[in-house]
Amino acid sequence: MAVCPVYTTQSLNSTCSISTPSKTHFSSHHNHLVFYRTSKRTSKRGGSSSCVITCSAGDSQTVVIGLAADSGCGKSTFMRRLTSVFGGAAEPPKGGNPDSNTLISDMTTVICLDDYHSLDRTGRKEKGVTALDPRANDFDLMYEQVKALKSGIAVDKPIYNHVSGLLDPPELIKPPKILVIEGLHPMFDERVRDLLDFSIYLDISNEVKFAWKIQRDMAERGHSLESIKASIEARKPDFDAFIDPQKQYADAVIEVLPTQLIPDDNEGKVLRVRLIMKEGVEHFSPVYLFDEGSTISWIPCGRKLTCSYPGIKFSYGPDTYFGREVSVLEMDGQFDRLDELIYVESHLSNLSTKFYGEVTQQMLKHADFPGSNNGTGLFQTIVGLKIRDLYEQITASKTAAPLQATKA
Repeated sequence: MAVCPVYTTQSLNSTCSISTPSKTHFSSHHNHLVFYRTSKRTSKRGGSSSCVITCSAGDSQTVVIGLAADSGCGKSTFMRRLTSVFGGAAEPPKGGNPDSNTLISDMTTVICLDDYHSLDRTGRKEKGVTALDPRANDFDLMYEQVKALKSGIAVDKPIYNHVSGLLDPPELIKPPKILVIEGLHPMFDERVRDLLDFSIYLDISNEVKFAWKIQRDMAERGHSLESIKASIEARKPDFDAFIDPQKQYADAVIEVLPTQLIPDDNEGKVLRVRLIMKEGVEHFSPVYLFDEGSTISWIPCGRKLTCSYPGIKFSYGPDTYFGREVSVLEMDGQFDRLDELIYVESHLSNLSTKFYGEVTQQMLKHADFPGSNNGTGLFQTIVGLKIRDLYEQITASKTAAPLQATKA
């Protein structure tokens, strides 16, 4: 049995947890909810289990955001843009595993769902499955730990080591104000999906994905065109079966397509990007161009926006997506000068900015990030601001609820 010292507090409505990787039990006494473990076992991932007591205010609840995409589709860049909106640099846990996938900032914790692989690299090869296959992932543990963190309870989260391909000993994750779970499957399991306060899917078309992978793997890694094609084709069946269907559940989809401004373009350098926003999502109001609900086509190039070939075109209007009403904002082309983005920003509404020009400021701040000159960076930045607004609305409603109950 794991033996841990327990320290109670006198404050009401607090929750205390004993965090170990073994079976959980709980009991309550005088408004204290105590989680404890009845056994201590050696982890299959190596190393012995640890025991940690944590407490958090019972009235506070972590806001959970889900981000789904295939590998190499811009999740890391989007995470950097999002955490920047909330302030503070996102860094790995201090003093922890140097190969940890977790990023922690002042308000956010980003968890990579690869950490819930149930099979290491060798195990997947032996069983003939990819990391995209649900059989290679522990969704029960994923659900239990995301649920615990959302409730203000710390967990010992596993670590998948991308360098060695092994499952490393777990790391302690404390409940943050905002938890982002990013990876292949944040919306695959219905139980996990129901825990999300907001969800995003990065939908990169096959043509663009292929062009990106060629640019990266041939130029940077020396891979042959044949090996790149074989790698993409090997993943495609599992991607189509298990990853791509999740976009129907997303509250916002950033879809990246080949440009329509250059006939028969196959380089993937100029992109057409669509921000698909569901209507009727609590705490989220879609962004619109000029007039909400109208159908708009706008070419802003001229005196106030420098545009080299092939130019820039914006579109906006209502549509349906998997049977749901959505608003779609689209940008085709790329910016020559980011400081001129303020002209475009001034024609967009419902941006959830704190001040005039905040979108432009964020884009200039991260001008070196991939996609900063086109719709991927612009829409990732906008979604980040919308998530900040959603978080503030949720926390305000939770603060107001006890006050209303007291008045009643």
